[in-house]
Amino acid sequence: MAPTRIVCILGPTGTGKTRAALGLGVPTAVINYDSRQVYRDFPIITAQPTPEERAVCPHLLYGFAPPTERMNAAAFADLALGAIAEAAAMNRLPVLVGGTGLYLKALLEGMSPIAEIKKKIREEVLSRLASEGPQKMHRELRKIDPDYAAVIHENDSQRNARAMEVWLSTGRTMTQWHAEAHPRADLDVLKVGIHEDLETLTPGLAKRIDLMVTEGAVEEARAAWERCPDPTAPAWTGIGCAELLAHVRGEIDLFTAKRLWVKNTRAYAKRQITWGKKEKDTQWFKKGDVAGLVEAVRQWLGA
Repeated sequence: MAPTRIVCILGPTGTGKTRAALGLGVPTAVINYDSRQVYRDFPIITAQPTPEERAVCPHLLYGFAPPTERMNAAAFADLALGAIAEAAAMNRLPVLVGGTGLYLKALLEGMSPIAEIKKKIREEVLSRLASEGPQKMHRELRKIDPDYAAVIHENDSQRNARAMEVWLSTGRTMTQWHAEAHPRADLDVLKVGIHEDLETLTPGLAKRIDLMVTEGAVEEARAAWERCPDPTAPAWTGIGCAELLAHVRGEIDLFTAKRLWVKNTRAYAKRQITWGKKEKDTQWFKKGDVAGLVEAVRQWLGA
């Protein structure tokens, strides 16, 4: 049986990846690979496709998970393989769009099985996390495993703790474990990317956040907090969600929340740009050159 053909669109946040996916001119199904867009209570804050965009073609793996559900790369890869099969069954080209590099890596290359974590070490790491917070652990990871630390957020408790417990239990970094994975033979992959330098991208990120607030991001966060008043729930650690939660809880004013949101989004975009530079076999196109990206996809498809 021939491998399933899929297209992956890479690039930092705010470069128009969804717009490019919808403009390919062939029957498609857009599949999310963003770790925050899986949560159902935050469509505005996490910039999920709009109802108008969703009406163009099927959109899969968006807004399905409750805020309390923990998602990891291995679990996502299983879900994504199911979504790819669903798209293929509809005779549509699966087009993966998102910004979580670890999720895409898990899907395309598989996950190397990691040795069992010692219970004592896990308890010690979780105790440190509770008392010190994830930021200190992230600073240590920058020295231990800079490549992995570069693609996870300093506030991501789950991934920082996981990386630390793996290192302490096995003496090997997450980067080393991931290097042992092998590409999936059942997928024929085209990777195309949209690039923009960080300084040019930043003003657009700020305008995007202003628009989200205008469209109801604060009200969305307040309603989500009423449904899930647990600040440790995984969904609340996301960029935008964390800053607006602090505002909703009266800890900071909206101006400060927006300023932090822009700052953290910019830092996230910088990590995505760094990750993108290391992606092999990717054709990159300047932001705005949707026509060039579309042509590359169509040539690959023979359309």
